[in-house]
Amino acid sequence: MKLLKLISTLLDYPDDELWEHGEELLAAAAEVDLPAPRGTALQEFIRTLLEQDPLTSQDAWLSTFDRGRSMSLLLFEHIHGESRDRGQAMANLLEAYQRAGLELTARELPDYLPLLLEFLSTRAPSEVRFWLVYINHIVGMLAARAAERHSPYALLFEILVELAESQVDMETLRHRASEEPRDDTPEAMDRLWEEEVVRFGSTPPDANGAPPCRPAFAASARAQGQPRVP
Repeated sequence: MKLLKLISTLLDYPDDELWEHGEELLAAAAEVDLPAPRGTALQEFIRTLLEQDPLTSQDAWLSTFDRGRSMSLLLFEHIHGESRDRGQAMANLLEAYQRAGLELTARELPDYLPLLLEFLSTRAPSEVRFWLVYINHIVGMLAARAAERHSPYALLFEILVELAESQVDMETLRHRASEEPRDDTPEAMDRLWEEEVVRFGSTPPDANGAPPCRPAFAASARAQGQPRVP
């Protein structure tokens, strides 16, 4: 499903290669099956992203997804936190990837949302729908929080919510997001570092400051000189 692969690419950390394939991203957005307002908004999201300096976009991504836990793209963190149940859920998802013939590196976490979307872009519609419904409440909460923070990434989460075609009360989630204390302020981050314990599968960023859990499939395509979105 081309739309899931496109959203996977756009939600992932925006490395410099994104700008090299800007025209392909815009072409893919023009071809996806979305209602006209959403399709137009998606193309505008991409244009705005491409017009920015890569360092600006990378800093915005880190500010959105890498400060605090409420906007984490690690899905099971929202479900299981740091409990042992998260480790078992990760193992089960990793097994699903392996059954499909996909191998992750030691630095890739299976519950990373862009990775899951990249995987689902190759799966049957029934499996896609199962997973989108399963994660829909998490994605809906991410959409609400992103909108509360005036982040353009809210659009991508909202599209995923709509693709799931399941009942999620976005008005309730938006109200909840509006009442939550922010966890990405300097004060909140200081408290988090003071209380932090060893986390499951934690890995430091690479030398370029990028997060450790980027899609294996995208990395494989880049290694072969292929764009991430055909």
